[in-house]
Amino acid sequence: MQSVCGIDVSKDRLDIMVLPEQQYFSVRNDAAGWAELVERLRGLSISAIGLEASGGYERGAMRALLAAGMPARQVNPFKLRQFARASGVLAKNDPLDARMIASFVAIMPTQPAQLRAPAVERLAEMLAVRRQLSAEKVAAENASRLLEDPMLQRLSRRRIRRLAADIDMLDRHLAEIVGADTALAHRYQLLTSMPGVGPVLAYTLIALLPELGRMSRKQVAALVGVAPYAFESGRFKGRRCIWGGRAPVRNALYMGAMSASNWNPPLRAFHDRLKAAGKLPKIVIVAVMRKMITALNAMVRDDVVWADHLSGRHSVPTAR
Repeated sequence: MQSVCGIDVSKDRLDIMVLPEQQYFSVRNDAAGWAELVERLRGLSISAIGLEASGGYERGAMRALLAAGMPARQVNPFKLRQFARASGVLAKNDPLDARMIASFVAIMPTQPAQLRAPAVERLAEMLAVRRQLSAEKVAAENASRLLEDPMLQRLSRRRIRRLAADIDMLDRHLAEIVGADTALAHRYQLLTSMPGVGPVLAYTLIALLPELGRMSRKQVAALVGVAPYAFESGRFKGRRCIWGGRAPVRNALYMGAMSASNWNPPLRAFHDRLKAAGKLPKIVIVAVMRKMITALNAMVRDDVVWADHLSGRHSVPTAR
């Protein structure tokens, strides 16, 4: 019988539980600890190793496990907490969390994590910082409108200029990373061939949605979080709504859909048709988002640019 392993991640420590042996130990969350973790797990017959996403603190251990060829899986914290509650476990501490993660990967269907290329890792990290800077810039611009003191106004303008310069610098580095990698540059070409898909959305899809092109249209819509779910019981028919998914991808896709609704003729016609039918604005824009991501999924799957996707041709005109 194969074992399962759960790893609870914190800033300084990894708590590990192996089931059904109920073998518990902990290591430091650093290079030496990751090496010890791999060495101790290597001798066991383990079918799945679960790590809860912990704001990036899990990345080093995940890389070490994947590099060693171990079956690591990243567990969604929300799903894990719901699983614990359904199991009747209300208490929370590190060893108990490790046990629940092990139980989760033993019972629930999970997908093995994939070791990302260094260029994609850099893209993802830079995009995270870019999102933070963009949020700071918007907050600073909103706050500056209420300032009356001249000195504070000057400080605010200087801060906004600095944030804008930092965002521009990141955009240049993102373009350099993608341009230096043949495969990433080719995918970027495919994605940006669709009117409405700008550089930020393309970088986001490359870094945070590597599954693009390998899923069905329903799967990609659910993964991004633009698939409507039924809310019905007996005679009650509630309004369908979207739920879950990868928020950074969905947020970037929203901005792309806003642009496509104006500048992409087929998607603009689709947007206007729904609007004329009396659909609510949010329903219309989510429908455009869903149509965009399913089309992009098909374009990557078939390796065709937007124009060829529309015409039904299945070959890209430029070489890789």
